[in-house]
Amino acid sequence: MTSGKGGTESSGSGDIQRTLELLWDTGRRPSRGPKPGLTLDRIVEAAVRVADAEGLEAVSMRRVASELGTGAMSLYRYVPGKAELLDLMLDRVQRPSADPADHGDGGWRAALEALGRATLDLYRRHPWLLQVNQSRPILGPSAIEGMEKVLSRIRPMGLPDRELVSAIILVDSYVVGAARTRVHQEEAERRTGLTDAEFWAAQVPVLEKVMASGRYPIMASLDENTWGPDFDHFEFGLQRILDGLEALVAQRKDP
Repeated sequence: MTSGKGGTESSGSGDIQRTLELLWDTGRRPSRGPKPGLTLDRIVEAAVRVADAEGLEAVSMRRVASELGTGAMSLYRYVPGKAELLDLMLDRVQRPSADPADHGDGGWRAALEALGRATLDLYRRHPWLLQVNQSRPILGPSAIEGMEKVLSRIRPMGLPDRELVSAIILVDSYVVGAARTRVHQEEAERRTGLTDAEFWAAQVPVLEKVMASGRYPIMASLDENTWGPDFDHFEFGLQRILDGLEALVAQRKDP
């Protein structure tokens, strides 16, 4: 997989045409070989398991082959290399949810709300996604089906097509930032052995003196519950974004 700045991987960095053939099942299939139980689906699923358990940096053709109990060369009969495999992994984990909560007559706001929560859950289940530069994604069945599903529910907003797509990008971008913060918090706790509460408690003695100095009157005047864990910052931000979109929709309907 091609590494970008900051140790990230890039989608769309392999053979684009071959990747599309594999995603849409329009290309050549491997001839029967010595491992008839091996399939492209099994290879992709194994790669996702490795990434979920050990991180994206652990994914290699050799490591995936080991997960499947076969030789690395067997995998090349199904997928050209690691770059194409990454795009297949992305398509696999981003398949639209079949959760009934994603359907129904909740309107466009409920659709975008469900999208935001589902995307956050996706990143928590597959934190390695945050290491992938998806600015140029390969559009496979999952991407197209997911976009079709969301657009069908937010069309009643009455916005131009470009703005409908932009609304989806807005929610997704917000969720990516929130997911990155949550994943980093969980990673810090695992690495240090300190819970979030223990980490902040260790700073209290010094911070109390700093706040009593009078140098930071606004900070010192904040309610003691301001930094409490019972406030859902993600939900607050998501709702404010939806409020803004709702105001835009109302404005366009009643100029």
